[in-house]
Amino acid sequence: MSQKNETKILVIASLITLALIAVGVGWFTKFKSPSTENTSTSNQSPTTPSESEISLTQSEQERFSAGERLLITSDTTPDKEAGIKAIAQKNYDEAVAQLESSLEAQPNDPEALIYLNNARIGEQKSYTIAASMPIGKELGAAQEMLRGVAQAQTEINQAGGIGGVPLKVLIINDDNEPEVAQQVAQTLVKNSAILGVIGHLSSRVTLAAAEVYQQEGLVMITPTSTSVALSGAGEYIFRTVPSDRFAGDTLADYLLKKLKQQNAAVFFNSESDYSKSLKDVFTTALLGAGGRVVDESDFADSNFNAADAVKQAMDSEAEVLMLAPDSGSGALDKALLVVQVNDGRLPMLAGDSAYKLKTLQIGGKEAEGMILAVPWHILGDPKADFPQAAKGLWGGDVNWRTALAYDATQALIAGLNQEPTRKGIQKTLAAPGFSVPGAGEEIRFLPSGDRNQKVQLVTIKPGNSSGSGYDFVPIK
Repeated sequence: MSQKNETKILVIASLITLALIAVGVGWFTKFKSPSTENTSTSNQSPTTPSESEISLTQSEQERFSAGERLLITSDTTPDKEAGIKAIAQKNYDEAVAQLESSLEAQPNDPEALIYLNNARIGEQKSYTIAASMPIGKELGAAQEMLRGVAQAQTEINQAGGIGGVPLKVLIINDDNEPEVAQQVAQTLVKNSAILGVIGHLSSRVTLAAAEVYQQEGLVMITPTSTSVALSGAGEYIFRTVPSDRFAGDTLADYLLKKLKQQNAAVFFNSESDYSKSLKDVFTTALLGAGGRVVDESDFADSNFNAADAVKQAMDSEAEVLMLAPDSGSGALDKALLVVQVNDGRLPMLAGDSAYKLKTLQIGGKEAEGMILAVPWHILGDPKADFPQAAKGLWGGDVNWRTALAYDATQALIAGLNQEPTRKGIQKTLAAPGFSVPGAGEEIRFLPSGDRNQKVQLVTIKPGNSSGSGYDFVPIK
């Protein structure tokens, strides 16, 4: 090879190397992590995340949406699909028109309302929070929670925003799976535009994701995870739902003082953090007050048989059945078999995971009189502003998951209003005097991050509100 050719090859190779270095620097700059950015100063400019700002794998892209893709595919409308397509093309005026039309046809669609609110903001400066929901596995619960988020977002934006800055919401489907939730958390903490997170549904999933949020300094507020294991998970971890300690103590107290019984049989799922937590708290509270747990049955046992379990409880001289199923493992279905087999013979108590339409539909007459401990009920304070506003917005009553997701969003809004940074939000929520109006009671947090609020007892009675012939009714 001639010296002239060798020189030419060396020049070409040098140019290619320089080009690759330039591309690499640009790529790193585009996707730099929060650790290389100033994310803790109050001068941080509010931004809106887009797919160009969040490094997503193909599978992650299918889980994240600020309006550019459909996450809830059931009962969609052509107008909603057209609105989402318009957002993806950044044609926000068209998106607003289409989504407004969709909501006229289906006013109880929280995904459409969040996307509409986001489309109205368009490319304006905004604050962004994420809502990680169990869309793929617990769609009903996801929609209930999203209604609370959407209602709070609508109210603050219609009022002019947070110091004039509107609120955007990024919706995520975490499938109510711990591994997925951890991946979601790892993606969110890397993007400085995300200033807070609402989620997740179950305690097991929330505990898995909380490790990431705490380590990287991003506030997470769960509206639904009640396990006592979450107490003190870190200064960035909060919840607007009271912990199982409140529910377990209240149920044990009701058994002893109202039912005037002492012996209970407990049905629980040993593979659920929530279920184990409620069982343990209830057992401890009952024993401490002079009662006894005379039998335990595990829904996770492959040999579980409802008829045998009820007979065993009665043979053990149980006077009350306490049901602590979780919502996402099939345990609720097994609990409802227990309800049917019991056939009203023994009084029944239950935790908030049994507060579902399915319980009314399948339990029916056999579930009449069951007592449940829930964080909130729409009839608990009929004169409150939230129930009326919710009914006007969604065209019907809402439940505690909606109310406490609304509270979680209101807490983040309060934090953003004080200091719109990740650290600023945490400082605001953790302050001893923090208080902000909620769906029912004032939102206050204990030093552990737990909600400082009692639970509401409800019972199942014949009624017409749910459409099943039975309703959950507060016990005064």
